[in-house]
Amino acid sequence: MTRKTPKTDPRHTAALERIQNCLEYRFRQPELLHQALTHRSYAAKNNERFEFVGDAILNYTVARMLFDAFPKLSEGELSRLRANLVNQDVLADIAQSMHLGDALFLGQGELKSGGFNRPSILADAVEALFAAISFDAGFAAAEKTVRMLFAERVRSASLDGGGKDAKTRLQEMLQAERLPLPKYRIEAQSGQAHDIQFTVACDLGELGYIARATAPSRKAAEQECAKQALAWLEGQLQARKKRRRTS
Repeated sequence: MTRKTPKTDPRHTAALERIQNCLEYRFRQPELLHQALTHRSYAAKNNERFEFVGDAILNYTVARMLFDAFPKLSEGELSRLRANLVNQDVLADIAQSMHLGDALFLGQGELKSGGFNRPSILADAVEALFAAISFDAGFAAAEKTVRMLFAERVRSASLDGGGKDAKTRLQEMLQAERLPLPKYRIEAQSGQAHDIQFTVACDLGELGYIARATAPSRKAAEQECAKQALAWLEGQLQARKKRRRTS
């Protein structure tokens, strides 16, 4: 099943409205919003150059947020934290929370191949949106939007596990014990577009443990679930080692 080109899709106007609500920003020049959401497969006037500027805005803003939030960390540690926060997966997750794919202008080839769900296309569009906001109202407006979207992620950033996030550490611990990998699932989604909440479960299967968490994004909720599951698993493994020593 193929989608209509977004320009002729009656849902497109609603999708654009939802995106502006999620960004907590309303464009004075709608053409900038449109270009930020235009893939090169759709038109020569697309979002590629916007991405270049948006990437710089994003990296600076998150770097400054981390600099202020973690005054005792070294340059290397701050760089590791930023790499965990500024990447394709995080940006694609933000895009999906806004249902950004519904608003993209894509060529027929990309539409047929599912480009509206491709992480690289979604991530690029989010960066382009930051640039579009700066062109519309200046750097401070774009910085404000980035800060709003990344505030919770920066607050929960951690160097535990050598800079690896909770999901990665949980996976590695399970693999080391030759146990099945966890399964994540969205159990509930609530709130308005600009204040959406995801409730996610992390199921450890045969171990009989399920962790649950609620957060403004699927990725953040998954990370919180993984932290809970990791703490539980570490406790189980420590108890097992203790039993072996005393037996």
